[in-house]
Amino acid sequence: MIKAKTMCQISLLALAFAVPSLACAQDERATMVLDSGWRFHDGEAPEAIAPEFADAAWQPVNVPHTWNRVGYYRHELGGINTQTTANKRQGAGWYRLHFSSPQGSEGKRHWLEFDAASRVAKVWLNGQYLGEHRGGFSRFRFDATAAMRPEGENVLVVRVDNTQPKAGGPTADVLPLAGDFFVHGGLYRPVRLISTAPLHIDLADAGGTGVRATTVSASSQEATVDVVVRIANDGARATEATVKVSLINRDGREAASATVPAPLAAGKAGEFGTKLMIANPHLWQGTTDPWLYQLVVQVIDAKGQVADVLRQPYGIRIIAFDPEQGFLLNGQPYRLKGVGYHQDRDGKGWAISREDVAEDIATIRDMGANAIRLTHYQHGQDVHDLADRAGIVVWDEIPLVSMWTLGGKREADPALVANAKGQLTELIRQNQNHAASAIWGIANEVDFGNSLPAFLFGGTDGSEIDPLPLLAEMHKSAKAIDPSRPTALATCCEGRLLGADIEVPITAPAADLGGANRYFGWYFGKPDDLGPHLDALRAKRPQQPLAVTEYGAGGGLTIHTDNVLGAPADSRGFAQPEEYESYIHETALAQLDARPWLYATWLWNSFDFATTVRTEGDAQDINTKGLVAYDHKTRKDAFYFYKANWNPAPMVHITSKRYAARAYALTDVKIYSNTASTELLLNGRSLGTKSDCPQKVCVWSAVALDVGANALVARGTHAEGVVEDNAAWTLAPETARRMVIDSGALVAAKSTARVLGSDTWFEGGSVGSLDKAADYGKPAVPAQIGGTTERDALATFRKGSFSYRVPVANGRYKVTLWFATAATQTPGTFDVKSGGKALLRKFQPVIPTTGAAAESKTFTITAKGTLALDFVAGSGEARVSMIEIEQQR
Repeated sequence: MIKAKTMCQISLLALAFAVPSLACAQDERATMVLDSGWRFHDGEAPEAIAPEFADAAWQPVNVPHTWNRVGYYRHELGGINTQTTANKRQGAGWYRLHFSSPQGSEGKRHWLEFDAASRVAKVWLNGQYLGEHRGGFSRFRFDATAAMRPEGENVLVVRVDNTQPKAGGPTADVLPLAGDFFVHGGLYRPVRLISTAPLHIDLADAGGTGVRATTVSASSQEATVDVVVRIANDGARATEATVKVSLINRDGREAASATVPAPLAAGKAGEFGTKLMIANPHLWQGTTDPWLYQLVVQVIDAKGQVADVLRQPYGIRIIAFDPEQGFLLNGQPYRLKGVGYHQDRDGKGWAISREDVAEDIATIRDMGANAIRLTHYQHGQDVHDLADRAGIVVWDEIPLVSMWTLGGKREADPALVANAKGQLTELIRQNQNHAASAIWGIANEVDFGNSLPAFLFGGTDGSEIDPLPLLAEMHKSAKAIDPSRPTALATCCEGRLLGADIEVPITAPAADLGGANRYFGWYFGKPDDLGPHLDALRAKRPQQPLAVTEYGAGGGLTIHTDNVLGAPADSRGFAQPEEYESYIHETALAQLDARPWLYATWLWNSFDFATTVRTEGDAQDINTKGLVAYDHKTRKDAFYFYKANWNPAPMVHITSKRYAARAYALTDVKIYSNTASTELLLNGRSLGTKSDCPQKVCVWSAVALDVGANALVARGTHAEGVVEDNAAWTLAPETARRMVIDSGALVAAKSTARVLGSDTWFEGGSVGSLDKAADYGKPAVPAQIGGTTERDALATFRKGSFSYRVPVANGRYKVTLWFATAATQTPGTFDVKSGGKALLRKFQPVIPTTGAAAESKTFTITAKGTLALDFVAGSGEARVSMIEIEQQR
């Protein structure tokens, strides 16, 4: 049982300020954190409502808590979740807590405060039903005064339900209805008991503080802050109260204050407004200078006693968005370089601590980012508080994601519209005092139209469901609650990106700001298409500020390639090498930097996160587009690419470190470096120095590795010294003597007999596969290929008219060409040549009667520096599945 000591409420962030102590009046509010002593039951238990129910057999837990563990890697890097520990159950869970009433509880008002409960919560205290909250991401409170015992033990019971919404189900009207993320269940954020005097700042403010502060003007000479305070008088008599609002500097001095009368009848609440005029204000300047005052609001009763106090950090700043200049902070252009962020992590799910969030903020800042898109739902107060302190600009959004109807309906149910408005109100009320919060996101990717992905399918193709009426209501509601900030939404599909037959609604004009989630080179198009596409969007709406709200690619920690152009990546399957993720980001950033009119860019994503719609890469139920693994510690190469470009601190990073057992004796070495000059050493030998590398990407081409161990050192020299990074690669003697090219493969197949490299040294042609491609949540279906033990390697192939120019030492080579053909294919004939000499004339691979069959042809070729192979189409396309090149002694 929890026993509490009454104390004056002090914001955690207030400890950073030397604020003069305010004497605790007898009736000032007290807060009890209800974190330990809970009991949990995984499933239904309605009998647990009764206070006398025996819960000793239930699981003891601490809050924050979730029963879900979702997502794991098929290797030992980046996380501790496993297939055995995974728990994807969605449904009901029950919590019980015995706690003692605080001393002096009689005559107080008592509120139970939940920072979040997913996704629906019902609450009872001492057997009395307090209410229900529908929404899994926002803070909510219930007035527990009538149910609280003035002394002794209380029994708190909470039923939560994170059932996946379906038509007619218990959560059918609770957003989100769908999404590429997993909705965990539980009391996954803190729970508190707040006790106040009958006269207090109103706690029935949609989970907000009851105080709304808005900077209406600011310069280096003066600033004006409008403050509205909502006061409740739950006493039996009318009162002539007073509200004092103060802005306190870091050294404890009062920068500004104002006092306003607050007369209230018994049992009534009211709002009272005033202005703070600050001379020579210290402005909040983002990451450069995230200066915070402390906003102190005191409610003083008719006797002059302080009845209630609220303290909250507050930054003075003015923001604006311009279609030409982008984002402006305090009147100056300030490019937002950001990341998307989900709140889950390996081993904890959504039940993360403030320390976890602080670690994430530190990681994001180490990358050099200055903005976060909090996706795709309301995040907790910890990340907002820490963003205020770090100077990070935040995009907040509600979980209106991709779908808003179920069961084939063409319009959103009134209950769902009400839920969306409620979640939007809570989002704004709870975060509008944060300097970091700059944008209210009202939707994400509701413009799929008839291209709605299979994993979001809800019984209709989406082509006749118009999102614009709902978006109009969300925009109108947001502006009514907080006209000082713009609305925004993120689109996915404008521009027929997914096919000429795709019809999508144009939703961007429904919000003040445009945002584009665009995955060129991953889900569609080519990497270099991003820039021209953004230019086209800008041309359509030249007066609307535009940002890129998502871009990126998956990256497996254990998946690697020798050539990112060897074949397309598989956005739904296995071929998601770490190097390809870096390539997409390198290509994208160059195009984004060339467009200074973008008000922001948010890469996708800061960290890998859980989702149950993916079986891809080297993970199960994980979206691997993060630049840091699911453990929030293991950093991928792309992280260091951004650090080199965004963080001025000197650094060097050798890429592909985890690709330690090399397939080829000759390879490029890529280093991210922001130092004045960078030197590469291999086993102590200098391979030269590079300076002024484009995009901080330095490449040493065609580096010859030593047989055996290869110790690489990158040494960056800067004005204040030297920084280094190291990598250890190996080249097996057998691999050095015999290289094997897995043609048509971005990621080489694994073999027990030899080390294969991915497709490289080719010119022309295209690629194909005998396997049935993977789909969302469904792995690829392998073809059965007879006549070989190298099924995986022979499943892919290069086809058309193409050539290979393989760098080799002078000498004689045994070259074996492998071909695999399915019974359903009818290839024609083609020729294969080497240095003008015919190796195969009018060759047609064997065509089996069923399944697929493999065959090989072997030749001896003398080469001088380069081994040439030319595949020339004849009556059909030329093709090859695997090439073995073995040096003859």
